[in-house]
Formats: sequence, C-alpha cells, structure tokens
Amino acid sequence: MSAGHRAKRSLLRSLVIGAVALAVVAPASVAKADPTAAEIQAQLEKAGDELEVTVEAYNKINETLAATQAEAATIQAKIQPLVDSMTAANSDVDVIAIAAFKGSGNMVSLNVMLNAQSSDTLIDQLTTLQQISKHQQHAIAEYSAAKSKLDDEKKKIDDTLAAENAQKAELETKKKKIEGDVKKLDALKRRATAAGSTGSTGVKVSLGAECTSPANSAVAFACAQLGEPYKWGAAGPGSWDCSGLTMGAWKAAGITLPHNANDQWRSGRVTHVSRSALSPGDLAFFGGSSPSHVGIYIGNGKMIHAPTTGRNVEVASVDRSNTTGYGRPH
Repeated sequence: MSAGHRAKRSLLRSLVIGAVALAVVAPASVAKADPTAAEIQAQLEKAGDELEVTVEAYNKINETLAATQAEAATIQAKIQPLVDSMTAANSDVDVIAIAAFKGSGNMVSLNVMLNAQSSDTLIDQLTTLQQISKHQQHAIAEYSAAKSKLDDEKKKIDDTLAAENAQKAELETKKKKIEGDVKKLDALKRRATAAGSTGSTGVKVSLGAECTSPANSAVAFACAQLGEPYKWGAAGPGSWDCSGLTMGAWKAAGITLPHNANDQWRSGRVTHVSRSALSPGDLAFFGGSSPSHVGIYIGNGKMIHAPTTGRNVEVASVDRSNTTGYGRPH
C-alpha cells in the first residue's frame, strides 16, 4: 500500500471518529433550555383562561340541571292527583259494570215495562235507566281522559329524567376535565414558582378607600371576601369562582343573577353600560363575545374578582385587553 493511500485511510478514520464524538456531545450542548419564568407565566395565564371557560360551562350545566330537577319535582307533584282521579273513575266504572251485569242490559228495560204500575212510573223508571246509561258513558270517558293525561304526564317526567341523567353524565365528564386541568395548572404553577415567578398576572393593584366606605352592599360583600381562595364551581361561603362571587355580591343587594359569566352578561337583570359610565357595583366582563370571566367594579379603575385556581379573591385593574363590556345589575 502506497504512502498516499495510507494517508487517505488515516484521514477518513479521523473524520469518522470525529463525527461520532460530535454526535455524542451535540445533544448535551444543543438540548432545549428550560422555559424562562416569563414563558412559564404565559403558559400559566393561558391555561387559566382555558380552565375558566370550562369552569363557566360547568356552572351553566349546574344551572340547567337545577332547573330540570325543579321541573321534575313539579311534574311529580301533579301525578298523584291524576292517580286519585283515575282510581275514582275506575271505581265508578266497576260499580256500573256490576249493576249492568246483574240487570243484563236490555233485559232491565223489559223488566221495567212488565213491572210498571202506571205510565208515569214507566216514564220515571226509563228516564232513570237513561241517566244511568249516560253516567256509565261519562264515567268511562272520565276514566279514559284521566288515564290519557296520566300517560302524557308520565312521558314528560320520563323525558325530563332522561335529560337530567344525560346532563349528569355530561357534568361528570366536564368535572373530570376540570380536575385534570387543575392538576396541570398546579404543575405549571409549581414550575413557575421554582423558576422565580410569583404566579400573579399583570400589575399589582393596591386597595385604597374603596372598601373602607363601600359604595353599596354589593361592593361591601365583595370586599369582605378578599383573600378567600378561588375554587371552581364555588359560590361561597369561604371560596369562590368568578361568577359565584359576583352572584353572591348582588344577592346580598337583593338581586338574583345566574352562576355563569356569559349568562350574567346576557341577563335581562343586567343593563350594559360604557367604560366611562362605570359605577361601583357594576360588573366587568372578559373573554370575548361569550365572556368567561367577570369581576365587580369598586371604583378608581379597580375591581374585585376571583382570578383562577391557586389564587385568592383580589383587587385588580378593571382594564384588560380581552374586555367584553360592562353591566349594571338592576
């Protein structure tokens, strides 16, 4: 083998060894860096927004389920009187049927004619027979009507219960999803904390005199809940989600609102107002055309809201990038 050939083979061997060494070292040197605190915080906020949409859907189903159960109870209350009517009608039919059987139908009329002592007696007895016949027909008609009505009401309650069971199944599915989302969110929060993030969003807003002399009972109620934990689906006491807090605040002021941000926004009990017209107690909605978050305005550009899992009821700026609008309960 010539010296030149040996030199080429030696060079090739060196290149192969160098490539292998690079392949071994490269992954460690180019491995993706851990996300920064700011990146984790952004993930946390995004997950919180997505979770809030699910939570409000959960609240909506809960409202619907409560209405369905109330309707089922109403229908059930109507069933017993129908059963009583049917039993009474059935009893009348049994009595008349026995009397007719004993009298053998047309034989009763013949017997009346043979035993009548006068024409007046005959007319009276035949009239009585006709009345009995009408009564038979009426009793049977009552029985049929009561039975038909009972069947209709029974079908309604069966349909209602079927819908209720379907809603319960949907509720359980959403509940599991929410619990899974909460676990993911908690994991993100732990990562954010380990990376140096505080877990808060936006600029910290300090509380001034807004809760020292609250403008109305709704604001006073919201102020009293500051520091209490967020909990999905909760409407107090002791823990809240966003729409549960605003519902509770306005309940204290004598106004009933649904436990759902979107439903509050679309409620006939809430009049939409402009940002410039905001007054303490008004509601601020966020999340686009179908809001999934709501807070209660307390004045000076501030609101009180239940933010998201892992955090407490707090004071925040009412001005956010995803504002839907503002509303005044009445």
